[in-house]
Amino acid sequence: MGFFSLFPAFLVAALGLYGIYKGVDVYSAMCRGAGKGLGVLRDMLPALICLFPAIWLFRASPLPELISRALAPLFHFLGIPVETSLIMLLRPLSGSGALAAAAELIGSHGADSLVGRTAAVMLGSSETTFYVIAVYFSAAGIKDSRWALWAALAADLACFAASAWVCRIFWG
Repeated sequence: MGFFSLFPAFLVAALGLYGIYKGVDVYSAMCRGAGKGLGVLRDMLPALICLFPAIWLFRASPLPELISRALAPLFHFLGIPVETSLIMLLRPLSGSGALAAAAELIGSHGADSLVGRTAAVMLGSSETTFYVIAVYFSAAGIKDSRWALWAALAADLACFAASAWVCRIFWG
C-alpha cells in the first residue's frame, strides 16, 4: 500500500488525536456533523427526485436527435464537430449521459480523432449545470437560481466553443 492509499486514515486519526488534545468530545462532534449531513441530504432530496426522471425522459425522447439536426448548420459554421452535439445537450443535464455519448463517439471515431479529442475536452471543461444548481443551491437553501442558471449555461457554451476551437488548433 502506498502513502496516498493510507493518507485518509492518517488524516482522520490525526484530527481525532488533535481533538482529544484540545479537549473536544470527538465522538459527539462527529455525530453532530453526521446529523447536519443528513439534514443537507434531506434538503437536497426533492431536487434530485425531480432532476433524475427529467434527465431520463429527455434522453429517452427523440428531442436530442431533433435538436442536433436543427443545430448542425450552426455547429458546422462555428467549426464544432456536429457529432459532439449530443454531448453539448447532455452535459448540462447528466454527466453520465454525456460520458456515455463521448464513449460512443470515441469508440466509433477513435480516441485520436478530432471528434474524440473534442468530446474529451468538452467533458473535462464543462459542468453538469442543472445537477450542480439543484444540489448545491438546495444544500445552501438558495431558492432563486435565475441568474446563476443563465450564467452557468453561458459558461458551458463558452467551454464547448473553446474546446472545439482549441482542438481544431492543436489537432485539426
